[in-house]
Amino acid sequence: MNSKVIANGILRAVGILLAVALVLYFLYQIQSVIVYVLVAAVISLVGRPIVLFLRRKLKFNNTVAVVVTMVLFIGVFLGLIGLFIPLIAEQGDNLALLDLKKLQNNTEDLYNQIVNYFEFNNIDVKASIKDSGLLSKIDFSLIPDYLNKIVSGLGSFSIGLFSVLFIVFFFLKDSQLFENGIMTFVPQGNEPKTRRSINKIKDLLSRYFGGLLLQILILFVIYTIILLIFGINNAAVIAFLCALLNLVPYVGPLVGGFLMLLLSMSSNLGESFSEVILPKTTYVMIGFVVAQLVDNFFSQPFIFSKSVKSHPLEIFLIIIIAGILFGIVGMIIAVPTYTAIKVILKEFLSEYKFVKKLTKGL
Repeated sequence: MNSKVIANGILRAVGILLAVALVLYFLYQIQSVIVYVLVAAVISLVGRPIVLFLRRKLKFNNTVAVVVTMVLFIGVFLGLIGLFIPLIAEQGDNLALLDLKKLQNNTEDLYNQIVNYFEFNNIDVKASIKDSGLLSKIDFSLIPDYLNKIVSGLGSFSIGLFSVLFIVFFFLKDSQLFENGIMTFVPQGNEPKTRRSINKIKDLLSRYFGGLLLQILILFVIYTIILLIFGINNAAVIAFLCALLNLVPYVGPLVGGFLMLLLSMSSNLGESFSEVILPKTTYVMIGFVVAQLVDNFFSQPFIFSKSVKSHPLEIFLIIIIAGILFGIVGMIIAVPTYTAIKVILKEFLSEYKFVKKLTKGL
C-alpha cells in the first residue's frame, strides 16, 4: 500500500466526517422545523381515522374530508383556549397578580394558618423558616416579568401553530407524501416490505394516539366530577390540564397532582385553612389518587393491549428504560418508537425465533 492510497483514504475519511458534521449542524439549526414536522405527523395520525371515515362512510371527496377534519381540529383547539381564559382570569383574581402586596399578604396568611393548625408554634421549624427569610426573599415583582415573557412568546407560538397546521393539511391530503419521502432512501429490493411496514405502523399509531385521547377523556371526566363535587372553581379546565399531563408517563401524574393541589388551594385562598382549605384539598387529592388507580389498572392496560398489541408489563419496562436513557422525552416517545421497531422487525427479521415471540399478535 503506497502513500497515495493512504492519503486518499485519509482524505475520504475526513470528507465523510465533515459531511456528517455538516448534516448534524444543519439538523441542529432547523430543529424547530423538525419539531413542527413531528407534531404534524402525530396530529395527522390522529386525524387519519376521521378522514377515512368521512371518505368511506359518508362518501366525502378527499379534499373536503381533510378540510372538515382540519376545521374540527381548529374548533377543538379554539374551544380549549376558550376554556383556559376563565381559569387565567379566576386565578389572576385569586392570586392577586395585579396587586403584589395582596399576593404576599395572602401567602403569608396561608402560611400562618398552616403553622397554627399543625401546632408548630413551639417547634423550631417555624422559627427557622422565619429566620431564613424565605417569604421575604420571594420577589413577587418578578411575576409581571414572567407574564411579559409569556406574551412575547405568543408570536413564536403563532408561527409554529400556522406551520403545523399547514403541514398537517398536506399530510392528511396526500397520505403517501411522507411514505414516498422515505421510499427514496430504501433499496429497490426492500420496497414492498417497507411499504407494508409503514402502513402497519400508521394503523397501529393511529389507534395508539386515539387510545390516548380516550385515556385523557376518562381522566377528564373523573377529575371534573371530583372537582365539581367539592366546589372547586373552573373544575373543567383544571381537570383538563391534569388529564393532559398524564400523557407524560409516571412524571406527568406527579406534576398533575401538584397542580391540582395548588389550584384547589388557591381557589379558596383567604378562607379558613382548617375549616375549608384543608378538608376540600384532602378530598380532592383522595379523588385524584382514585382516578390514577383507575387509569393505571384499567385504562392504560386496555389501551396498550388493544392499540399497539403489547403486554402492559412489556410497555412498562420499555418506558422505564427509555426514561433512564433519554429522560422525559424518551418516556413520551417510547411506545410509538417501540411499536415501529416491532413492526419493522416482523417484516425484515421474521425468521428469527426471538422476533416471532416478540411480534406475536401483530
